[in-house]
Amino acid sequence: MTTTITPQSIVDRRPFATLGHADHGWLNARHHFSFSSYHDPDRMGWGAIRVWNDDEIAPNSGFAPHPHRDMEIITYVRSGAITHQDSMGNSGRTAAGDVQVMSAGSGVRHSEYNLEDVPTTLFQIWIEPKRLGGAPSWGAKPFPKGDRSGNFVTLASGYAEDVDALPIRADARLLAATVAAGEVLNYTVAAGRHAYLVPARGTIEIDGVRIDARDGAALEGGRRVTITAIDEAEIVLVDSE
Repeated sequence: MTTTITPQSIVDRRPFATLGHADHGWLNARHHFSFSSYHDPDRMGWGAIRVWNDDEIAPNSGFAPHPHRDMEIITYVRSGAITHQDSMGNSGRTAAGDVQVMSAGSGVRHSEYNLEDVPTTLFQIWIEPKRLGGAPSWGAKPFPKGDRSGNFVTLASGYAEDVDALPIRADARLLAATVAAGEVLNYTVAAGRHAYLVPARGTIEIDGVRIDARDGAALEGGRRVTITAIDEAEIVLVDSE
């Protein structure tokens, strides 16, 4: 684990090369936190965030039907598209830049297939719910990247005031921003909160700490950080309890 301490903040950088790795042929996965056969006692989660997988799914392949319960599962598609089906009767295709959420609740089965002719890349993020049980649900929504140019936009949220975001059952938000080279964003992680940030593409600095594409950065609560784009970048951030 690489931790860089600056006077302004503590940035725990997780270089891409140090992430857990599993290559199944049809699926090439990197794990920011312990998952499946990858176990690191220092990377069991961050706040309520339990999984952040960086997946590349080969064309015409994917995850066959399988069960989940008591977890909020967010899929952020970076390229290509993913096609969802579940035991509730939902189905849908989520394309690059867009988001789908599934509240597993008391239990659900689902499949996620790349039915495209090109690989699909995505972030799959699991967050612990604020309450166990309840009826499962699923939703998806397009989020034009132009709307988040130069600022963070909330894409999924457990808070009623985020009326344009997809709802989740967690004390958490998923945010994203696109930034031009040299552009600066500020973000405050409130006391008692945990933020985890990954550039989907591009290189940034957080309080002077370089974060390359697909590196992770764990940010402690009670701090305001300054994010500077070294080159054009797409940033994904989860802010959780």
